[in-house]
Amino acid sequence: MAREIKSVIVRSSETILADALGMAALIVMLFAALYLPNLF
Repeated sequence: MAREIKSVIVRSSETILADALGMAALIVMLFAALYLPNLF
């Protein structure tokens, strides 16, 4: 299992940063959407 995870990380090393930024953007948008009703 750990060997498979390591091989996946090695194969997709070019896109890990972009995927992490995309995931962070989704989390920020989620918190913004949850906080937005409190402003009105």
